Amino acid sequence: MNRCGQRIDEPLLALRANWLRGNLWRGVTEATLMAIAYFSTWTTYGTWLPGDERGWFAPGQGLADPDALRRWMASLCMAETSVSLDLSRRSLVQAVIADHCRLRGWSLHAVNCRTNHVHVVVFAPGEPIARPREQFKSWTTRKLKADCPSRHNWWTERGWDAYLDNDRALHDAVAYVLEGQDQPR
Repeated sequence: MNRCGQRIDEPLLALRANWLRGNLWRGVTEATLMAIAYFSTWTTYGTWLPGDERGWFAPGQGLADPDALRRWMASLCMAETSVSLDLSRRSLVQAVIADHCRLRGWSLHAVNCRTNHVHVVVFAPGEPIARPREQFKSWTTRKLKADCPSRHNWWTERGWDAYLDNDRALHDAVAYVLEGQDQPR
């Protein structure tokens, strides 16, 4: 049973719940500890602007409707042209993410770098949900700049992160990242 009186079926969740009781004082949030992985996505610079016709995420509001005027205004604010990653750069991004996971001791479940976005499923125990994504973006930027030092913006400012808190969610996220990219939705 957890502290709310709910039965915990999975032994791993019970272990995390017990670990949580002894570690809340360290400032680690319960949601961070209960997640078995994080699912992160971010786009390349300029390829999914606010107001985009596919919809877009408004900070603090969630999914927002297309807005042609907002998209046009965002395009005027771009400091550089949009980025589309070729196969060699996509491979570099994936290798850097895998190397960084090894360096940090994080478990990389899946990574897929596309021409205009990246998906990662990672277990980074004790880390705030956005930290792995921000570190991946930072390290991949360093490596990409070595190939193209004149470019400053490779990625969008933020990204999207989700807590995966059970085996089914983890399985579905990994399947989507590895197998669902070229499938119609």
